[in-house]
Amino acid sequence: MAYQVPRVQIVPQPDDQVSVQVDGRERLRWHASPRYPRPFFFPLVGPSGRSVTRMGHPADPTHDHHRSFWWGHQKVAGVSFWEEKPNVPGGPQIRQESWVHYQDGADEAGFVVRIGWFDAHKVRLLQQEMIAVYRPLPNDEGWLELQTTFTPALDELQLGKTNFGFLGLRVAADLSAHYGGGSLTNSEGARGESAIFAKSARWMDYSGPSAGPSGAEGVTWFDHPTNPRHSTPWHVRDDGWMSAAFCLNDGFELRKNQPLRLRYGFHIHASNAGPDRAEARATEFEAAPAWRLAPAERPWRNRLCRAIKPA
Repeated sequence: MAYQVPRVQIVPQPDDQVSVQVDGRERLRWHASPRYPRPFFFPLVGPSGRSVTRMGHPADPTHDHHRSFWWGHQKVAGVSFWEEKPNVPGGPQIRQESWVHYQDGADEAGFVVRIGWFDAHKVRLLQQEMIAVYRPLPNDEGWLELQTTFTPALDELQLGKTNFGFLGLRVAADLSAHYGGGSLTNSEGARGESAIFAKSARWMDYSGPSAGPSGAEGVTWFDHPTNPRHSTPWHVRDDGWMSAAFCLNDGFELRKNQPLRLRYGFHIHASNAGPDRAEARATEFEAAPAWRLAPAERPWRNRLCRAIKPA
């Protein structure tokens, strides 16, 4: 049988970057260079061909740590992996230690990496494994699933109460309510920062004007029901920020013999998605089994596949 070039590909790039491409066009890029305090995704390309996320705050120069779409947490055993202090060398760092697997496909592609969270003394506090799978949808929309496992280096590790972590997303200025024409909505029918901040919801959407044919686009973030503390509370801002704030209401004790597993889904959509489309995606996401990395059947033939049932 003739070899078929996969439609969706994971293409490693120079400078510790990975490009996720559909029909040769980039839809997502992962940056893992150790010169940054933490890895991040940028761009996350919407149906218009432009990124639905941005680097940094549109008006506040103290928010350089808002690197588009990234992992972090403000209180890991008292250590902040959130803010950046460029004038303080040798601070805490989240860094990719190894790539585990890349997988192309006709319908979706994914990669697996291992990430270490190190304090200022280069002591590892956390080990993180991340699975990222991207699936193109009709009309240049996309679906991204992130599945991650956190394992403390010691038997126990305390996460403190904070709005910040584990994952943050800053939308493009055009999509924000304050700097553009966008709006925040959630699964409970609430709209805007004041109605949504610190409230629990199964999904959160940020949508606004775009240069694409539909005139609008955005991203809907889904909290999987198997996640501890589902439905998650949300840290959101009209200035273009949203985050599933895992420790917003209380701290959490990580245990080495019980790793913390989280699954999030992201629908990068045209137009204002609306609650009906979001609910349909939520139902589909809930029913989808978790991803797992199957053992190699022969050298260099590991594969990502769905578990038999949701993990």
